[in-house]
Amino acid sequence: MTKQSARLTAIPGIPLVKPGDNLARQLIKALEEARIEPCDDDVIVIAQKVVSKAENRYVNLEDIEPSKRARDLAEATDKDPRLIEVILSESEEVVRYKLGVLIVAHRLGIVLANAGIDASNLDPDTEGELVLLLPVDPDASARHLKERLDEHFAANLGVIISDSVGRAWRNGTVGIALGAAGLPSLQDFIGRTDLRGRALQVTQTGFADELASAASLLMGQADEQLPAVIISGLAWDAPNANARSLIRPKEEDLFR
Repeated sequence: MTKQSARLTAIPGIPLVKPGDNLARQLIKALEEARIEPCDDDVIVIAQKVVSKAENRYVNLEDIEPSKRARDLAEATDKDPRLIEVILSESEEVVRYKLGVLIVAHRLGIVLANAGIDASNLDPDTEGELVLLLPVDPDASARHLKERLDEHFAANLGVIISDSVGRAWRNGTVGIALGAAGLPSLQDFIGRTDLRGRALQVTQTGFADELASAASLLMGQADEQLPAVIISGLAWDAPNANARSLIRPKEEDLFR
């Protein structure tokens, strides 16, 4: 990949997203009203929450009957047993838990807290005790958005669906790519040489994660209401790969 400068721009004017909304149409309208014309190899990073809202990934806790396992974990973590039941339904494995914390392996393969389920910044007009789940297939969601955006702007764009997660070794959250299309999520530099001509043995970069994290600086984490960012000025020479390529297989994960 050629080194160069890149420009990140938050896309203004995206309304509060509701179930069934045409998210691609809303993005197109916001880009056009902001007079932003996407070009080949521009990348649009979209917050997971607006994708999940458009896909109606809501669950009403009032409809949930917790199992004994959920009640036991709720007592150990001091969490709502109904929420625990929903977390378990979205998970393949409980990895760690303690008071206030529940880390699981999501059915998508991602290890994260509470299966990514969130109750913050939801539509205040909705009824019930709602929580929001991750998209069913974030890579497919990214691919569908890319198809619509590419067609409208006659460009070959990258699309990333991002979320904020914690990390095993460090405090604080960072943005990661849950879904991606039109770019190499994982770049493999094994076999290339360093400045001294030595062959790289293990180096890979999480390209999509790096872009998601950069975009999260503009999106914010509270009431900014800037759920999409366009990144311009990049170039790459690796083949496209979706975000699932970023997930380390369990047998190679020394922390599970």
